[in-house]
Amino acid sequence: MTVLPPDHPPVRTGKLGVLLVNLGTPAAPEPGAVKRYLAEFLSDRRVVEIPPLAWQPILRGIILNTRPKKSAMAYREVWTDKGSPLAAITAEQATALQARLGDGVLVDWAMRYGEPAIPARLEALMEAGCERVLLAPLYPQYCAATTATVVDKAGDWLRTRRWQPALRTLPAYHDDPAYIAALAADLGAQLDALAFVPQVLLLSFHGMPQRTLELGDPYHCHCRKTARLLEEALSRPQIRMVTTFQSRFGRAKWLEPATDAVLAEEAAKGTKRLAIAAPGFAADCLETLEEL
Repeated sequence: MTVLPPDHPPVRTGKLGVLLVNLGTPAAPEPGAVKRYLAEFLSDRRVVEIPPLAWQPILRGIILNTRPKKSAMAYREVWTDKGSPLAAITAEQATALQARLGDGVLVDWAMRYGEPAIPARLEALMEAGCERVLLAPLYPQYCAATTATVVDKAGDWLRTRRWQPALRTLPAYHDDPAYIAALAADLGAQLDALAFVPQVLLLSFHGMPQRTLELGDPYHCHCRKTARLLEEALSRPQIRMVTTFQSRFGRAKWLEPATDAVLAEEAAKGTKRLAIAAPGFAADCLETLEEL
């Protein structure tokens, strides 16, 4: 056995790490915490593609002085004894994946905005001996404002490292058979548990500005394909399924049809039995628990 000198740097053991990453959450359902979270989130150039000289005065002069109080009230509606539902569920997913993969792989989790931060968790995986890391953004449908910004943040950390781990990124899995099968099994069970048979099922995805589609972002196409494959897997011809987009922000044109607009249209048509599912969200969060 080779004995290392006391001042020798740690010797890594060649382990494999997996880092699950979701969007993020404020640390508490309070205006101050929400303001800090929104400042980080809405300052990301991947999220708001407006030149900072034009955007930052609007963000810091108007939005961050008006939106946090209202958003904090919404977060309080969904907060649990475990804290943020998004953070709690993501942590549980990491624990379940660790149990599934066994001791040969180290599984951790992070948030793109807020805590635990991507750089800190990548550092922890490397200190634990991981020479290879799979970065797993929990976004089934690829979008620059979600998947790409996770990769950007990991890249920022890599640039600070002299000794870098080999990093791979989980690609979009919008049409992966296992993902579609899992969605169909879960949604099918929930539909069966209802006391009524829906006439209409809305498949509501998070919205994005229309401009992202025009610039070549595949998100819209990925959502449409997920919805088509899910409808085929569910095989419930008695239910009319409609793909919609939620969470519009600002005055720009967003992907359509909008979830709230379709709800109003269905009510006007006389639809009495309607259900909503959100297949693009890997964990329940403000958008599913409060907005929908």
